Amino acid sequence: MNTKPKPDAPSDDVHLIVAKDEEVVIEHHPEDWIAFALFWSLAFIVFLQFFTRYILNDSLSWTEEIARYGLMSLAFIGGAVVTRKKSHIAVELLSNLMKPGPLRSALLALIDFVTLGFMALLAYFSVTIIERMQAQTMTVFELPMSIVYGVVGLGCLMMLARQVQVVWRNAREGWRRAPDVTEQIPVD
Repeated sequence: MNTKPKPDAPSDDVHLIVAKDEEVVIEHHPEDWIAFALFWSLAFIVFLQFFTRYILNDSLSWTEEIARYGLMSLAFIGGAVVTRKKSHIAVELLSNLMKPGPLRSALLALIDFVTLGFMALLAYFSVTIIERMQAQTMTVFELPMSIVYGVVGLGCLMMLARQVQVVWRNAREGWRRAPDVTEQIPVD
């Protein structure tokens, strides 16, 4: 008979990799709801276009034009969403290489104000183009093109408003940001 004791089996609460999900916070902002509505209307219109063209073999004439305008509107309204979340595409190499201090804060402030100026110009030019497009009509519908550019202008104005909020928040914090990735990730 073998009288050697069996090695203890590892317990179920020991894991090599422990992953914890972050708590999901659902925010309800106007640009989120507008983007949500635009996205699903665009999805329905594109499906309708596909269905009528390839299944019924008789395409609706208005679906392509409205889908194009919907995608254009979604891009600018979505721009307001990413401006609020500060997730626009950016090159952060120089600011990430710099050590925390007044020079780095000045660079981050300059970036914020250049972005704010760009958003202000974008909003200004979008309003001027709305006025100019009043006389031109859509191809399929007899509606003025200023409606389409009005949604673009709304997106630009929302981006400007969100960028003002970002600059205000960053100014209150003194344009401080974690200097490198290791300080941005919480240590367990």
